[in-house]
Amino acid sequence: MRLCSPTGIRRSVAVAAALLLQGAAWAQSAWPERPVTMVVPYSAGGPTDVVARMLAIPMAKTLGQPLVVENTVGAGGTIGPARVAKAQPNGYTILIHHMGMATAPALYKKLPYDPLKDFEYIGQVMDVPMTLLSRKDFPANTFPELLAYVKQHKDKVTLANAGIGAVSQLCGMLLAHQIGVDLTTVPYKGAGPALADIMSGQVDLICDQTTQTVPVIKDGQRVKVFGVTTPRRLASLPDVKTLDEQGLKGFDVKVWHGVYAPKGTPPEVLAKINQALRSALQDDMVKQRLADLSSEIVPMDKVTPEGLRSHLVAETEKWGKVIKAAGVSAE
Repeated sequence: MRLCSPTGIRRSVAVAAALLLQGAAWAQSAWPERPVTMVVPYSAGGPTDVVARMLAIPMAKTLGQPLVVENTVGAGGTIGPARVAKAQPNGYTILIHHMGMATAPALYKKLPYDPLKDFEYIGQVMDVPMTLLSRKDFPANTFPELLAYVKQHKDKVTLANAGIGAVSQLCGMLLAHQIGVDLTTVPYKGAGPALADIMSGQVDLICDQTTQTVPVIKDGQRVKVFGVTTPRRLASLPDVKTLDEQGLKGFDVKVWHGVYAPKGTPPEVLAKINQALRSALQDDMVKQRLADLSSEIVPMDKVTPEGLRSHLVAETEKWGKVIKAAGVSAE
């Protein structure tokens, strides 16, 4: 029986380790070898879903594999992020989410994930303004008339939103807080169903993203529009005044989106996803469609892991104060 010398054993271990490292490097360089799933925490047809599907084709072109959009709905948009946080950190499951990543820690006492600890950051995507709409036969025709009607009828006025923790709920909450009136909120399982009930006259008001509302506003047949939520008017809706210029001074709500991966995803894989995202945001068709929907692509220095991380930290602090002051909770 022949025994290996200590030197031989060390040499064998070193060779095995080198082969493992080489294999890992090869696996990362070959990524992706199968389709990538992008989880959307909200329903199909809603604003975040629109953004995801807009990015999916140009991102897939860069990645060389299909990018499958999957709607994982429920619990105010927290089930989707929880799923991605627990997914294998191999880059095959990623998340696109809006500012709900920043508001959830203040809204939920027992959040099943930590937005600041359980994810790798890929980059910001875009800013989306919002609009204040009503059903077509709502008694008011101007924002001053709307304010007068709301103050007179108060909780008899219904305010739809896409669910607890959704941006439409936050926007509506700020609106009610700023005008000093408690409205009756009607939560839905997504922005699509909420807007559908506005158009059919089932509820009175909604504050919703331009990615969903601009086409409806432009057709002029199904809703009334009372203002936009950003300090400047929108190029796609130049005749619609801002809420700020109509008396709600300082009212500024726009929805930002970001792309995330599970904590521990290899840097090389993150870099490939980031490159695919950056390429998609520079695609001419994507840029034109976003412009048509009054959405703005963020500067490229924000389409980075650090750009998203620093923005998330700042927004978490900002919205935490607002939500605490309003006394709002999702539980």
